[in-house]
Amino acid sequence: MTITFITGANKGLGRETARRLAGLGHTVLVGARDPEQGAAAAEALGARFVRIDVTDDASVSAAAADVAEHEGRIDVLINNAGVAGPHGDPAELTGADALAVFDVNVFGVIRTTTAFLPLLRRSPDPVVVNVSSGMGSFALTHDPARVESSVVSPLYTASKSALTMLTTQYAKALKDIRVDAVDPGYTATDLNAHSGPQTVTEGTDAIVRLATEPSGAGTGRFIDRNGPVAW
Repeated sequence: MTITFITGANKGLGRETARRLAGLGHTVLVGARDPEQGAAAAEALGARFVRIDVTDDASVSAAAADVAEHEGRIDVLINNAGVAGPHGDPAELTGADALAVFDVNVFGVIRTTTAFLPLLRRSPDPVVVNVSSGMGSFALTHDPARVESSVVSPLYTASKSALTMLTTQYAKALKDIRVDAVDPGYTATDLNAHSGPQTVTEGTDAIVRLATEPSGAGTGRFIDRNGPVAW
């Protein structure tokens, strides 16, 4: 049985990913910062809740220790937790704003991946899926035909660009683990006040694909539900 740990899994893309993978037979671990919301989501999905705040080293270490004690390994790590940060005029940005966004979207992925690597390496086919965004793609944000080109969100876009590059570096260095990134697309979630035209099911298509691919499917990729993403 495939054991999958998902951060930010109490709502939105994370919760829908958990629902779909549980339906496909995965043992799903719902990672979330809020104990009440996380426990409620896990109960509704037939999963197990593990508290994790990706911005806190001690919390991440405790989550990994919890999984080591109960499951002993994971096969798939889905780094989904993310924040949007401020939109609009970059003249209003502060260093504190930047640290807050990158602390979740980039540094949180690093903390979690490092803590869970020993558990992944106990799997016969370990996989890491990083939920990035087309908003971090130079190609898409410079294409006037794409909605990504019309949004000004300096810190979110920069953090997701950093996450995609981080993914390629992990893929090169971790030869024993498949590490890929996904662009969910413009999906209706709390992150965008439910303005996206895609459903959360559509938004999780690429995540589910990477989490369920056969061994040897590839590494260092950036895909959406339609295939490779230029970036």
